[in-house]
Amino acid sequence: MRLFIAIELPDEIKRQLEGMRTDIPGSRWVPMEQIHLTLAFLGDVDDATLERLTRTLAAIRSPGFSLRFSGVGCFPDRRRPRVLWAGLEPEPLLNGLAAAVREAVLACDIPLEERPFSPHITLARLRFPAPREVATFLDHPLKQISPHADIHEFTLFQSRLTFQGAVHTPVKAFALSLL
Repeated sequence: MRLFIAIELPDEIKRQLEGMRTDIPGSRWVPMEQIHLTLAFLGDVDDATLERLTRTLAAIRSPGFSLRFSGVGCFPDRRRPRVLWAGLEPEPLLNGLAAAVREAVLACDIPLEERPFSPHITLARLRFPAPREVATFLDHPLKQISPHADIHEFTLFQSRLTFQGAVHTPVKAFALSLL
């Protein structure tokens, strides 16, 4: 089973992020129902490891928190944009949750990418760079996005690849404690 761990965003925030779409050649915008904040991508995991992972994730104790949006950007850079994203203000509780998730995944002997956690919401992937159109998007402020989103849980998702794109299905949600 191909898995990842993420924070599901409230529908109102997803609608607002979806409303940021613009016409950029070669862009594939993330469908509204699949907009999320990835904490860890795991890849293929067997059933025995999945059972162990679920128990380990359930043991994480972390308080809920609020996400605050801080602008838009792209990876890797403006000259060769391949991914468009919405940024988040630094949130120590989010970073703590991401670190706890990472420790849980590694404790289950699931390898993770080496790059550090970089909190962002992927909005679109670009098949080929379109620097002029992307520059217009990047200069667009996030005024229409709610000032914050309250987060009360994180979720283990299955990701099935289809000809129409990835289909994300929740496997199990894990509650965060109240502040």
